Amino acid sequence: MILKGNQRAHGRELALHLLNTEDNEHAVIHELRGFLADDLIGAFKEAEAISRGTKCEQYLFSLSLNPPKSAKVSIAEFETVIADIERRLGLTGQPRAIVFHEKKGRRHAHCVWSRIDEA
Repeated sequence: MILKGNQRAHGRELALHLLNTEDNEHAVIHELRGFLADDLIGAFKEAEAISRGTKCEQYLFSLSLNPPKSAKVSIAEFETVIADIERRLGLTGQPRAIVFHEKKGRRHAHCVWSRIDEA
């Protein structure tokens, strides 16, 4: 699995990119956890609003998970990898969103966490 992660801001632009169905045949929000909002744009706006109180500029951590072209990875397998990465990065319990894309019959995933520890 090819993993690409980065810290970022501009949650609205990221949400619009993740919801894009022009470049992907399917874009499905699989999970929104820990946000009051029930939509992706609202969730990332919420993270941005919370970040303002902390002066954190890159308040999101975005991870793309791309299996090899020949691999058929189940949703459960993606969830297992995401849980392991979340634990390793110290993001356990942080608000997160998981979005699945399908392009030319190949599924890949994006997971975005809020980096702000509200505790």
